[in-house]
Amino acid sequence: METVGGLLRRWRNGRRLSQLDLALAAGVSQRYVSLVETGRSRPSAEMVLRLAVQLDVPLRDRNRLLVAAGFAPRYRERPLDGADMSAVRDAVTRVLRAHEPYPALVVDRRWNVVMTNRPIERFLADVDPALLREPVNMIRLGLDPRGLAGRIVNLAEVRELFRARLARQVARTGDPVVGALYDEFFGGPRESGFEPPPPQVATPMVFDFEGRELRLFSTITTFGTAQDITVEEISIESYYPSDEESAAVLRGLAEGD
Repeated sequence: METVGGLLRRWRNGRRLSQLDLALAAGVSQRYVSLVETGRSRPSAEMVLRLAVQLDVPLRDRNRLLVAAGFAPRYRERPLDGADMSAVRDAVTRVLRAHEPYPALVVDRRWNVVMTNRPIERFLADVDPALLREPVNMIRLGLDPRGLAGRIVNLAEVRELFRARLARQVARTGDPVVGALYDEFFGGPRESGFEPPPPQVATPMVFDFEGRELRLFSTITTFGTAQDITVEEISIESYYPSDEESAAVLRGLAEGD
C-alpha cells in the first residue's frame, strides 16, 4: 500500500534533494520532513500540496499524494473535447490556425497527437496507415522507419533531441508508458544531459519533402498555472522554417490548397 511519506521520499530522491533542501524550500523543519516520510506525522492536505509544489510534482501525482494521505483528490481531469473545456479547445485551435502555413500539432503527456493544423496533413501523406490509427503517437511518427524517419536528413540529431526530451520526462514524471516508449526507440540508460551542439540558435529538423529540403525548428507551448490535469499535460509543438527557402516552400503549398 502506498504511503504519502514513501511517495514524497521517492519524489525528493528523484529531484536529488536532501530532507534539509526540501524543508528549507517548504518553510518547515528537517525533522518534520523526516517524520512525514517515515509515517510518524500525518501532514494536512495543504502541507502535502506545499511539499508537492516544491518538488515540482505534476497535478496527476499530487492527487495520488493526497489520496495516500487520506484526502480527496484536488485536481480534475476533463476530456479536451468536453463541453466545459470549450475555452481551452478554442484557444488551442486559434494557436494552430494562426501558425498556418507552418505545421503544428498538439500532443498529450504520452506523445499522442490530439489536434493538428492543416499543414501537418501534407507531411503524413506517405506514412504507413498502421501508424495513423488512434492513438497516433508523435514519437513513432517521427522515428519509425514506416513514418517520417526515412525523410529526415539529420535523423541522428533529431533522434538525440527526442531521446533527451523523453529521458527528462521520465525523470520528472516516472510515467511507465513514456518509459516504455523510450525503451522502444532508445533503450539503455535514461540520461538526460544532452545539449545541442553550437553554434546554431536551434537544432533544425532537415526534411526531404517532395524532392525539396525543408529546414524546420520547433517551439513548445504549454498552459501556465494549469489547474486541470488535461490542460497541464498537453503541449503545442509548432514548427518554423529555419530559412527563407523553407518558408517559401511552405507558403507555396498553402497557396496550392
